[in-house]
Amino acid sequence: MVLGFADPFDALFRVQRALDQRLDSDWLEDATGGVGAFPPVNVFRQGNDFAAVIEMPGVSKDDLGLEVRGNAIRISGKKTIDYGGNASVHRRERVAGSFDRTITLPVQLDADRVAAEYRNGVLILSLPRAESDKRRAIKIG
Repeated sequence: MVLGFADPFDALFRVQRALDQRLDSDWLEDATGGVGAFPPVNVFRQGNDFAAVIEMPGVSKDDLGLEVRGNAIRISGKKTIDYGGNASVHRRERVAGSFDRTITLPVQLDADRVAAEYRNGVLILSLPRAESDKRRAIKIG
């Protein structure tokens, strides 16, 4: 009996095609987008509204940008790390650089009422749902 081995590249190509099909679908529609996983984001529903908690230790408040449009929030900025003048880095696990993330929510937001508080490296966003997106009872005449 002769055993044959399957082409390992064939398996990789099948995985790549499956990933491409998933990315072309809308299964990631309500996920976050951007480069990398920094900053980490948690989004919570509170009644009709939402809240987001974003961890950004080492990021200055002056280096942050926040934009709201429709049902999306964009968080951008840069994280800098100063090792001092004569430091020679032995191990580097903390990352620095620019970041840009977009959070898409399943509802429209009221951009005029969004509130942001930044303290101790944590950004907390209050994300009220737009009045036009809230359910309304209709009186039947």
